[in-house]
Amino acid sequence: MKTPKRYLITAALPYANGLKHIGHLAGAYLPADIYVRYLKAQQRDVVFVCGSDEHGTAIPIQATKEGTTAQAIIDKYHPIIEQNFKDLGIAFDIYHRTSDPLHHETAAAFFSNLEAKGDLETKTTEQYFDETANTFLADRYIKGTCPSCGNNEAYGDQCEKCGKTLSPEELINPVSTLSGKAPIKKSTTHWYLPLNRHEDFLRDWIIKEHSDDWRPAVVGQCKSWIDGGLQPRAVTRDLDWGIKVPIKGAEGKVLYVWFDAPIGYISATKQWALNNNKDWSPYWNDKETKLVHFIGKDNIVFHCIIFPVMLHLNGHILPENVPANEFMNLEGDKMSTSKGWSIEMEDYINKWIKKENGGEALADCLRFYLTSIAPESKDSEFTWKGFQDAVNGELVSIFANFINRTWVLMHKLCNGKVPPIHQDLLDNEDLAIMQAVKDTTAKVTDLLEQYKFRDAQFEVINLARLGNQYMQKKEPWIVAKQIGTDPNAQAKIDNCMHACLQLSANLAILIHPFLPFTAKKMCHLMKVVDKMLEWENAGSFNLLKVGYTLRAPELLFRKIEDEEIAAELAQLQANAAVKKTTMENTTTESTGPNPLKPEIVFDDFAKIDLRVGTIIEAKKVEKADKLLELLVDLGFEQRTILSGIAMHFNPEDIVGKQVTIVANLAPRKMRGIESKGMILMAEDAAGKLYFVNPTEGIAPGSGIS
Repeated sequence: MKTPKRYLITAALPYANGLKHIGHLAGAYLPADIYVRYLKAQQRDVVFVCGSDEHGTAIPIQATKEGTTAQAIIDKYHPIIEQNFKDLGIAFDIYHRTSDPLHHETAAAFFSNLEAKGDLETKTTEQYFDETANTFLADRYIKGTCPSCGNNEAYGDQCEKCGKTLSPEELINPVSTLSGKAPIKKSTTHWYLPLNRHEDFLRDWIIKEHSDDWRPAVVGQCKSWIDGGLQPRAVTRDLDWGIKVPIKGAEGKVLYVWFDAPIGYISATKQWALNNNKDWSPYWNDKETKLVHFIGKDNIVFHCIIFPVMLHLNGHILPENVPANEFMNLEGDKMSTSKGWSIEMEDYINKWIKKENGGEALADCLRFYLTSIAPESKDSEFTWKGFQDAVNGELVSIFANFINRTWVLMHKLCNGKVPPIHQDLLDNEDLAIMQAVKDTTAKVTDLLEQYKFRDAQFEVINLARLGNQYMQKKEPWIVAKQIGTDPNAQAKIDNCMHACLQLSANLAILIHPFLPFTAKKMCHLMKVVDKMLEWENAGSFNLLKVGYTLRAPELLFRKIEDEEIAAELAQLQANAAVKKTTMENTTTESTGPNPLKPEIVFDDFAKIDLRVGTIIEAKKVEKADKLLELLVDLGFEQRTILSGIAMHFNPEDIVGKQVTIVANLAPRKMRGIESKGMILMAEDAAGKLYFVNPTEGIAPGSGIS
């Protein structure tokens, strides 16, 4: 197959209405990033675009929840989401915004062109209207009783209690969320994209052209839609948030978000071109460009049916592939931010990456596990135990173990330098490991071209496994004892260590698309520039020059401890409990930036025994970056309490400080040390911790009520 002249890679635009969880990361952004890094290592012309989807009802609804404006919501979440992606190694060429004037201009022109050519049609229908608010109501602005489960807080598009998809007409006793009054039906006129006119085009393009190279689930879903008969889909809606319909007489109407958002890929490309003094047009209009959309399966209809019709009508190229992923569940249930059953990227970054040195390795740990369980052909499940097992069992015990053993032995047996290779002493095992590198390079390349990222990553780890087996067979540490008696001993050691070092260099190249931070750290250990990571170097056994001095060994990853996993599981359960209580008590919901926890009764509070204590000793817990071991004087006794504050306070600075502790908390063992109590801390918006302590000295053991 001919190599495309250029590539345009897109990842679904995330809604800028809140934090995004790791299910989103696994669905579209991580696989897209892996593919782009591979293409760029191949020195291909690639542009990777994404950005915030900032229109639609989700934005003003979130603004209502937070007691602010729609503009404030997108200005709040856009930079957070963009930074989250960067912290996890997602390297977009541009992360744009659909609120940007260039996007408004691009989307409006797109609509105007279709309308001028007669590719759109108008229809007048009856929709719900709030007479008090004087506005038509989007589905999410209508509440009523769910006809399925009886929940009287169901929305016009979905019941969040039973999960049933609804239409406003199905609700019993619908009311407007804006005024609390029953809406009326009122006529309104909108523009529609008549998808029914394009069924033959879609059937030929998808079923005939791509049934062999697209994922079966994608083709199957598209076929089901087409066979069921496509219907005209509204392009505009009555709303005051979005891109204004650029036609006279369309006041109060905006472009529907499903129409506006994918055009964001085009406006993002335009902005990238402006930023880099390039021409954007070939990336969307030249048939020698390969366009690939990375999405989750809930976006298949938009990217495989609706957007292609829009592109076709507007004279643009069509996607060559849409490798949609299935869903990723969490600990036995569907991932849901609204139910508190999710792991936000922001939370993982703050707890695992930012609070310890070398946190980038933990970004790669998440990337590794998500790729190893990628839902490429069916739904998968994230479990914290699975995360721990994958990191400890494969990254630490196989991949990092091979690299560390190689570096330690190279310094011990070869004076820290790349040893020469002695061709006359190469044996079958030496030749086999060299061939394994070439075979693995070919396999990984082929799998990446087929978007089989999970299998490709497995092959890289398996090559490290073969490296461990090879080293174990050669036993250079045993051969070293034969120096003086075997004249070829050092040469045998040289051959083994040379092979292991060249294998390590190849592992850096092959693992780079998956674990970019790790690959760069390996380059640091080898004292080579990142240019070595170019794909054409993979499979070579001449990457490190003989006699070149390499750096001292450094661990690539650390083990994930049992107590860390237990804490995450406990936090997940607590988050879900809080969300459940909040949903059941919506009248007491707080909309401030730091919302209150669910209401409790006095008897709940009375069970907690709060005491004043004085820290008399403090020291770091060995091999635990976050934990301090504190000896606290309670007046009537002294207790050992472990506290996760080591990233915020030096032990010597807090000796003598008075603190508030929960004195009747059940003891808990961490790192083999029993902790009897909990230190109360306050945390500001920036994540800085403060002790909750008396303003005046008070006798240790004094109660707080």
